[in-house]
Amino acid sequence: MQDMLKQKVSVDHLKRKAYLYVRQSSLRQLVDNQESTKRQYALKQRAVALGWQQETIEVIDEDLGQSGAWSGRSGFQRLVAEVGMGHAGIVLSLEVSRLARNCSDWHRLLEICAISETLILDEEGIYNPSHFNDRLLLGLKGTMSEAELYIIRARLTGGMLNKASRGELKLRLPVGFLYDLKERVVLDPDKQIQGIIRHLFSTFRRTGTVFRTVKTFHKEGIKFPNRMHHGPLKGDVVWTDLKVSRVNHILHNPRYTGTYVYGRKTQKRKDDQGRPIVKNVPPEEWHAMIKDAHEGYISWEEYEENQKRLKANSYNRSISERSVPREGRALLQGLVICGICGKRMSVRYRKARGCMRPEYWCRGQADNMAEPRCQSMPGDGIDEAVGTLLVETMNPVALDVTLAVQEELNRRTKEADRIRQEQVERVRYEMELARRRYLRVDPDNRLVADALEADWNQNLRALAEAEEQYKRLKKKDSNLLDKEMQEKIRELASNFPRLWNDPGTPQRERKRMTNLLLEDVTLIKNKENITLHVRFKGGISRTLQIPRPLASWQEWTTNSKIVGEIDRLLEHHTNSQVASILNDSGFKSGTGKAFHGNRISKTRRAYGLKSRYERLRGKGMLTRKELADKQNVHQNTITKWRMNGRVKGHLADDQSQYLFEDPGNICLRLKKKYDKNLTSKSLLSTNVS
Repeated sequence: MQDMLKQKVSVDHLKRKAYLYVRQSSLRQLVDNQESTKRQYALKQRAVALGWQQETIEVIDEDLGQSGAWSGRSGFQRLVAEVGMGHAGIVLSLEVSRLARNCSDWHRLLEICAISETLILDEEGIYNPSHFNDRLLLGLKGTMSEAELYIIRARLTGGMLNKASRGELKLRLPVGFLYDLKERVVLDPDKQIQGIIRHLFSTFRRTGTVFRTVKTFHKEGIKFPNRMHHGPLKGDVVWTDLKVSRVNHILHNPRYTGTYVYGRKTQKRKDDQGRPIVKNVPPEEWHAMIKDAHEGYISWEEYEENQKRLKANSYNRSISERSVPREGRALLQGLVICGICGKRMSVRYRKARGCMRPEYWCRGQADNMAEPRCQSMPGDGIDEAVGTLLVETMNPVALDVTLAVQEELNRRTKEADRIRQEQVERVRYEMELARRRYLRVDPDNRLVADALEADWNQNLRALAEAEEQYKRLKKKDSNLLDKEMQEKIRELASNFPRLWNDPGTPQRERKRMTNLLLEDVTLIKNKENITLHVRFKGGISRTLQIPRPLASWQEWTTNSKIVGEIDRLLEHHTNSQVASILNDSGFKSGTGKAFHGNRISKTRRAYGLKSRYERLRGKGMLTRKELADKQNVHQNTITKWRMNGRVKGHLADDQSQYLFEDPGNICLRLKKKYDKNLTSKSLLSTNVS
């Protein structure tokens, strides 16, 4: 047999290296099935028997613990590269499944080995892939190895699915559940863990969002339990700050309803790195769902309600679904329905006059059918009308509502205080446990005593911090609910309109009250007004009509009263003089700005008003040139006459241009006056003589 094997080994093969490929499918096999690993390493002696020297045999074992179906094995990739470059004379492996359980990888290796004339050796023999019979046999072995992997996986999966259908497949339990001695699922016997999980569900039921639930836990100073599944603390409970991912995991997990579920996720393919791509499966496609399999924390109905709320809170929610109140100014966010197509309307904000104003709009079939949107309208007037309606409706029962809210606040505060007190008790127990360990140790064993003493001191510091935090938060809660605050609540409750209109009331709280009171508001816009069909919880409906808001260009239009005042003032004043008078009177332009000469000029042209110049010309007044030509004098003479009062001039614009009244023949009057003065002087001289 050994001679037959050596017949396939040539001198050219012996000049190249021998590569021994060693692989185990998983880390567990590497630890438990050590005999298989030893058999693979023993193949090195087969290469020596065939003529290879010890220093020419290279072992590739970096893929230990990796599956043969994964194409990302670095050791296998290095082996293929060495074979392709002609460095390998023979490749040794215990069996084909060690090299690959993937036919594509296997046949690629065979083709490269055939080109480079590299031999392949397994436990049963030696093969030359360049020979047809050997290559055919190796191809069949690769196909059988891949089929074997499929059969093994199918058998294991079938057994798991069959066991899961009966609810007997043991799965990892979320925090709050444990297996008892009979492998039955029971609630965690730690009452503190049970209380905090129930507190999480009640907090989400009250706040409505995951983020607010996490913020509430942080504000109340409550830690959340986390059971470790790996590492040195495996099985222990670690108390950490609550995270958003943890709340999402708990709310989406139906196990908290006492339901046994299998098949919530599926793996259909892998990415280019060989990592599995896991996708969620809808509930109707779950492989097993057994309700009331064990005791739970919430009911199945509450679980379904939580899923609807989480879906409504998501950013990419359907436009037809109601959303949770947020911080924006839009009072009816998530409540408005389009009266044309019946879909839920969206909210967007636009900046107008220095502030962000809400606008309700409906896309309709704009995305799917490339059609124009149904309608859009500013939200300020709509929110004001609905707010007024709520004030009128809720005023008689405001006191009862507020007292109920106060009672709920008291209950929530007591629950948070109880949970914080349990946390302090847990830390105190750990401190006492460390103290007892330290007291029981032999004083002469200083190494152990020092370690236990340090542990005791650490627990003492943790207890002091926990007690200090508990006192601080308890004092804060008592300040929030003292008698003075209760009186203020009753005072505000007796005047609900003041509570609603109080600038200190956050808009988010107004929106939450609106969501509690209203089912939806349907909007229909026509040419003259907007119709609001308001539907309250319980079926009561009210219909309101408000004037249609002005268009944007109409909002910037100057008031007609100001336009009339400008028309009157232009009879006696220029643009700058008119602007000064309007500013002194407190008038503003359509954009809310002060007037100046240029703005008066633009307003005058926009409304077709005559200018000061046109008005004076309409009264027959002359320019300086026209008057100079008529009087047969220089234009500077006209200016002197105006300054001396001989002609009457009127300021026509802001460029100091004057128009003059027609004074008649001034030169003739001056000549007569001159001749009269000259005659008077002659008579006076004669009399003196």
